Amino acid sequence: MASIFKQIPFLRPNAPRLPGQLFTCNSCLRTGGQSSKWIGRSPVLNVRRNASSNFNFAQADITRAPSKSEAQSLLSRFFPQQTQQKSTKRYFAETNDKIVGYWLLGSAASVFGIVVFGGLTRLTESGYFPTNTRSFEWRPVTGSLPPFSASDWDAEFDRYKASPEFKLLNPHMELSEFKYIYWMEWTHRLWGRFVGLSFVLPAAYFIARRRVSAPMAARITGIAALIGSQGALGWWMVKSGLKDDLFAPGSHPRVSQYRLTAHLGTAFLCYTAMLWNGLSILRENRLVRDVQAREQLAQLRNPVFAPLRRYVGVLAGLVFLTAMSGGLVAGLDAGMIYNEFPYMGEGLTPPKSELFSNFYSRHADGSDIWWRNMLENPSTVQLDHRILATTTFTAVMGLWAYSRYSPTLKTLLPSAARRGIRGVVHLVSLQVILGISTLLYLVPISLASAHQANSLALLTGVIVLGSRVWVPRRLINIAAKAQAGGLQAKPLHSTMAHRPLKGLLQH
Repeated sequence: MASIFKQIPFLRPNAPRLPGQLFTCNSCLRTGGQSSKWIGRSPVLNVRRNASSNFNFAQADITRAPSKSEAQSLLSRFFPQQTQQKSTKRYFAETNDKIVGYWLLGSAASVFGIVVFGGLTRLTESGYFPTNTRSFEWRPVTGSLPPFSASDWDAEFDRYKASPEFKLLNPHMELSEFKYIYWMEWTHRLWGRFVGLSFVLPAAYFIARRRVSAPMAARITGIAALIGSQGALGWWMVKSGLKDDLFAPGSHPRVSQYRLTAHLGTAFLCYTAMLWNGLSILRENRLVRDVQAREQLAQLRNPVFAPLRRYVGVLAGLVFLTAMSGGLVAGLDAGMIYNEFPYMGEGLTPPKSELFSNFYSRHADGSDIWWRNMLENPSTVQLDHRILATTTFTAVMGLWAYSRYSPTLKTLLPSAARRGIRGVVHLVSLQVILGISTLLYLVPISLASAHQANSLALLTGVIVLGSRVWVPRRLINIAAKAQAGGLQAKPLHSTMAHRPLKGLLQH
């Protein structure tokens, strides 16, 4: 044995050093070990005294090798950490780090802010020209630099003068006025780049460091791709406001309502995905460490809550659809007509000939008259938005009445879900007030921006409510494992957690 260590020197420091007390003779095992001076301290013989042991040395047949189950039981007693690591080894973590949830919620807050600021950019008509571009090219990196000198500002202003917006709407604009709308659009674009970098870089770190589970890693990657497509959609939207046909008589320079709605919808989806996954991670960590949270989850699995869960899901889709119809209203400036409520002219709706006008049809047979009027006729688009908004308000009030007057829900519904329903009622009431006020006062910037911001706040309220009543299958599995003791709350990541054992013992 010594010759082996001489030939292979690295084996000596790595060889296991077992205490002498571990070994006793077979006769001692048969007689109970009374003749051995190490009997009281032998860790192997202590297994025999443990009633919970699956392998009893005193009763074992020493003429045969131990079975696989007996050997595994013995290994797990002496080397529990190594055995557990071998059986549960995986690339991604089984649960997500709590800090990832806070990061997702912070990213959602940043997206919320850029959506509101983007609405202000549109309302001030600051986003219809390509800042820092040449020949209207998209330059996402070099375009981050604003003009520095007076000559740079003059060159940028000259490029803006070539746009339809300047020729048709702002022919008397001065350089100082141009700088105001320039900084609005430049800030919006720079904020968008910040959202992308502040999401992609931490996402790569969390995935590389295995701080997230495999499903969450896939979701985060999808959100990152959605953010990238959002930038391309923004450029595509602005490009629609620079077409040559906008110079035709009677034309009004505006971006395509389709592209504006797609840009807005992608932002809403990014925000919703960040918010939902952030809330899910925090809820997941609470289930691991809190028995009461697991009891509440088990209570929510009661079949009596199934209609409520479906109702909240439909309500979330309805709020999103109403917000997208608002994007069409904004893109067509449909809020500048019929500035009254609840009437539209002489009745609750405009005449049928106005709602489905042949003017918007592009086919001789009129086969597209219905859907084109629904998406391109300002009168029809505003009516659609009114109908959807009224339906959303009615649905929220119906949810509140259902939760308040249903005997079963009144008794079993958790207090957190009850508070969530009340919050949604308050938000939808505020949204109705803001929408009607915006219409009556001819779309002032302050009211219109608040109306758009509160639409996203209303969607937030519904998603938060959903996180309190929905029961995803993954959370059920995590709660079951935590209840069985298979999961433990992760300790806070710190420098002490990564120090070697020897260093800790010295302290």
